[in-house]
Amino acid sequence: MQPVSAWDHPEPLALDTAPVPEYGSGSLADLLPTLAAGMAVPGTTAAIHELTPADRNCVFLIDGLGWEQLKAHPDEAPFMTSLLASSRGGTGRPLTTGYPATTATSLASVGTGRPPGAHGLPGYTVRNPATGELMNQLRWQPWTKPHVWQPYPTVFQLADRAGVHAAQVSSPTFQNTPLTKVALSGGTFHGRLSGEERMDLAAEQLAAADRSLVYTYYAEVDGAGHRFGVDSDTWRSQLMYVDRLVQRLAEQLPPHSALYVTADHGMIDIPFDEQHRIDFDEDWELRAGVALLGGEGRARHVYAVPGAAGDVLTCWREVLGEQFWVASRDEAIAAGWFGPPDHFDERVYDRIGDVVAAARDDVLLIASEREPKESAMVGNHGSMTPAEQLVPLLEVRS
Repeated sequence: MQPVSAWDHPEPLALDTAPVPEYGSGSLADLLPTLAAGMAVPGTTAAIHELTPADRNCVFLIDGLGWEQLKAHPDEAPFMTSLLASSRGGTGRPLTTGYPATTATSLASVGTGRPPGAHGLPGYTVRNPATGELMNQLRWQPWTKPHVWQPYPTVFQLADRAGVHAAQVSSPTFQNTPLTKVALSGGTFHGRLSGEERMDLAAEQLAAADRSLVYTYYAEVDGAGHRFGVDSDTWRSQLMYVDRLVQRLAEQLPPHSALYVTADHGMIDIPFDEQHRIDFDEDWELRAGVALLGGEGRARHVYAVPGAAGDVLTCWREVLGEQFWVASRDEAIAAGWFGPPDHFDERVYDRIGDVVAAARDDVLLIASEREPKESAMVGNHGSMTPAEQLVPLLEVRS
C-alpha cells in the first residue's frame, strides 16, 4: 500500500473551492467495504484498490489522531511512525474522513461504509425535521428511533450474515448506545475497560475463526486534544500510550491477518482571542434570521427562519467569507461535501443547514452562551483542512 492521495502534499486551497473528501476511493467510508469485499461478503465493493485481501481483518480506530499530528510527533509514536514507510511488514497512507470531520459522522461512515449524505449523520448537532429540534448525534439527545434515523445495515451485519466472525472490542459504556447500534453493531460486542485488555481480546477475536472482521477503539487521544491541545504534554502522553497499544496488538496478530490503524478526524488548536474565536451569541449580524445554530465551531449548520435563507447566506458570506467556505445547502450537496451527489439520500436533505459554513483558517465560530463547554475547547475539528480531514491508514500484516 503506497501513498496515493493528493492530500499527502496538498496544494494551496483556492479561496472559492473547498477540498472535497475522497469519497469512493480514499475515505473512511471506503475502508470496511474494501476489507469485507476481500472476504467475499455480498453487498460490499472494494474501493481502496491497493489493499490486499486478508482472511482476518482488524480495524483499530484511534479517536482524534490525525495524519498530520502523527507525522509531527515521531518521537512519541515510534511504532506507528515506522509504519509510515515500508517496514515491520506494513505501509501507511492518509485517508480523508468525510465532511464534517467529527466523531459521530465518521463512525457512521466507518461502520456503514456510506458517506454522510447517505447514512444521515451529517454533523455533531443537526436539526431533526420531524421535531424542529437540534439533535446531538454523538449523545443521541433528544432521543429518536435509531434505525429510523439510520436505516442501512452496517458492514459488520453484512459480514455476520455471510458467515464472517464479526466483533467489536471497546469500552463497556458504548455497548448499548444508539450510535453503536446504527453505526457499529453486528456480530458480538465485547466491553473492556483498559486499552491493554482491548488489544489482547481483539487479537483473540481475530483468531476465533478462519474469516474474521474485528473493530477496536480508543478515545482518550481526542479527549486530551480537546482539553489541553494537540501539542500539550497530556496529548503527547496519550500518543505514547496508544503507540504502545498498536504495537501490542500488532505483535499478537494470528496468521493471515491484517491490522489497519486509522482515526475519525484530526485536530487543530485555536487561540483564545477574538480574532480566532468569533462568538455567534455576541454577533447580531450573524444571528439575524437564524432560527437554529447546529454543527460545531469549525463546521456549522445554520437553519434560517422561514423565508430568510437567502439573506442569511448573503450575510454569512459577507462576514465570514474570508475565513470560512460558506455554501447553501444545495451548493454543498452538489459540490459533494457530504458524498457523491448521486448517492445522496433525500431523507437527509432537511437535516443539513440552509447555510453550511466550514472553517478554512485557524478560526472557530463559538456560541459562548448556547455551547459553553464546546466553546472552551482548546483542540477542535470538523472542517476540510488537511489537519482535520487527513487520518492515517497504517497496515500491519502477518
